[in-house]
Amino acid sequence: MAVVTAQAGNLPAAFSTFVGRRREITEVGHRLGTSRLLTLTGPGGIGKTRLALEVAAGSVKSFPDGVWLVDLAPVQDPGAVAGVAVTALGVPDLGARPAVEQLAGHLAERRTLVVLDNCEHLAGACAELAKTLLSAAPGLRILATSRRTLGITGECVFTVPALSAKEAAGLLQDRATAVRPEFRVSEANRAEVARLCADLDGLPLAIELAASRLRTLTVDQLVNRLEDRFALLAGSCPTRQPHQRTLRAAMDWSYELCSPAERLLWNRLSVFAGGFGLDAAEDVCAGEGLPVPEVLDVLDWLVVQSVVLPTEHEGLPRYRLLATVREYGRERLVQSGEEERLMRRHRDFHLALAERIADYWYGPGQEEALTRLRAEHANLLAALAHDDDPQATLALAAALRFHWCAGGFLAEGRRQLGRALAAAPEPTPARARALCAASWVALLQSDCAAADRWLAEAGELAEQQDDRALRAHVVGLRGMREAFQGRLAEAMPLFERAVAAHTAATGKGSAVFELFQLGAVQMDLGDPRGRETGRQAVASAEAQGERWARAHALWTLSCHAWRQGERAEALGLIQAALEIERGFNEPLSAALMLETLAWICASYGEYQRAGRILGSTRKLWRDVGVNISAFGPPLDDDHARCEELVVQALGREGYERALAVGGGRDNPRQAIDFALGGGIDPAPVAAAIPSPLTRREREVAALVAKGLSNRKIAEELLVSPRTVDFHVENIRAKLGFSGRAQVAAWWATQAPPTQ
Repeated sequence: MAVVTAQAGNLPAAFSTFVGRRREITEVGHRLGTSRLLTLTGPGGIGKTRLALEVAAGSVKSFPDGVWLVDLAPVQDPGAVAGVAVTALGVPDLGARPAVEQLAGHLAERRTLVVLDNCEHLAGACAELAKTLLSAAPGLRILATSRRTLGITGECVFTVPALSAKEAAGLLQDRATAVRPEFRVSEANRAEVARLCADLDGLPLAIELAASRLRTLTVDQLVNRLEDRFALLAGSCPTRQPHQRTLRAAMDWSYELCSPAERLLWNRLSVFAGGFGLDAAEDVCAGEGLPVPEVLDVLDWLVVQSVVLPTEHEGLPRYRLLATVREYGRERLVQSGEEERLMRRHRDFHLALAERIADYWYGPGQEEALTRLRAEHANLLAALAHDDDPQATLALAAALRFHWCAGGFLAEGRRQLGRALAAAPEPTPARARALCAASWVALLQSDCAAADRWLAEAGELAEQQDDRALRAHVVGLRGMREAFQGRLAEAMPLFERAVAAHTAATGKGSAVFELFQLGAVQMDLGDPRGRETGRQAVASAEAQGERWARAHALWTLSCHAWRQGERAEALGLIQAALEIERGFNEPLSAALMLETLAWICASYGEYQRAGRILGSTRKLWRDVGVNISAFGPPLDDDHARCEELVVQALGREGYERALAVGGGRDNPRQAIDFALGGGIDPAPVAAAIPSPLTRREREVAALVAKGLSNRKIAEELLVSPRTVDFHVENIRAKLGFSGRAQVAAWWATQAPPTQ
């Protein structure tokens, strides 16, 4: 133990500088001023003790009767806790009274801060002690550190976070210079330092142990050796408690504090990569010693003990293990002989999830489905890497087609599908589906040669297997290929066949994808049926609660209206499409739709806004790894004309500034929010014409323009769906419209700027 300082209390003198944590020190100090019992929690190695001591040292002047440390790490007997505290505070052990009563009497009239350090293995005894002392001593404050809360009334809990990237790098440099004075974090090694600290989860203990290795290793060598972090970071510091001297000792300490069921779940949760949901934990980890109904309770106890961290991803409640905790659990899982079985269950769970999403894609819940797949991305890659069953891997890669193509993971999808196809050449239904998925990815990447090769084989398998749905997919993808190459006349009959084939095979649901593409081709060819086909696609999607294809159909109708000079309708349609697309947060479709909005803005003379929107699309195209030329000459030509207009208006430098501003959005949703944030007055003359609608009909029209279904509008306005049906029909009749898209476009010319 460190030498005791001369000031009141018994706080140890620090052996090393305290790096970072300014925000945490301020926050903990503030909470300590308003709460009489404050517990710092977090996983082993996160720095709870050091933070508590730093806050305590800074609070000495506020506690004239002393700041006292009670170190409970060596204590094993719960009955000894009060006695250890008596000794630490220097209370004379006189008389026959119990230690807790002596301590309560000693503190009763004093203003004191007591730090109860390492309470996790004695939580019950510490809780009783704290409750008794706080009741007896009004001037007492207790600052506890524990991997689990004490669980008594009045306890305030502060979860100690990992170090920020900057703090972690600062700690590494500070500790490394002690063993290698010339070490510096510089531009040459900054990226590797950041990677090292990130791989160590920002855990101060792990970073300090890694710094000691820089005596003989470079940062790059350290990063490359982290696969066995427990052996690498085994250096010991004699001034630390035994359970804090090595990374493994810290994990062993946490593991020993767990019950057998908690250890079992910890081991099994290590198969998850990047986080997991409760449903996944129950499906994958239950059984053989852990019944499904008990998983939630055991998981909750692991959260309480800071082994599992609750988190969220795009609003989805999730859990995760720090990499160090996960690797420790994985070692234990391997030792138990359960690893292979758990990996199969992990793969099977994610295969079932992906197939369920793919089978029911053309219906409600698409935004939620893509969000879930994004949350599971690391798990999906881990499941695909488990190669015990090539056909299962192939099925998973194929079932993830909407994740790859609609979710913006084209390059990863291409890699995974290519690998899976190479590993499973047998002519199975899974291979046929994977060939179609790979063809779609290749077409979006402008690789028609690969798409042709895969489509040819998929077509042969469709005939051999007499699979009507597969035939429909192949024909539709061939139509897409012709359209992307600018051969619209050849594409149209293929899309017509695909729509008919999908309708015959599986009903109208899956046909809507080809239907909106058929409408787009017809409109580009000047076929008078095109606009009605697009409206049919919108209506079909709406009837099924489908939103992804619906947004694309609205987009194609907007493109056509703009090319026909119908700017107001084009604006209303693309705004309606983007309102839907906002919920998907996927880059490819967002880029296409924002391109169209940029063209419309430019046609209204809104060149600055058009340039900024083009900046957003440029970033989205780069993120997804393709550009608009992949989708055929009409779109590419429109983009070039828009860009030319904006450059003429702003000048090259002004255009580049606008691009830079627009490119500052982090994700598709932000890009859409940014693009829709500015208002355009699309038709001042039309806006001045009195509306023929009643107040209630205008309310309904506004909600139609937001993309709500009649049922959702009824819920919003607190009326019956039949009443909304009546209002919508009245709106259409009064305005002479046949579809909701026209209502949305009309509303864009009528709605006040604040609406």
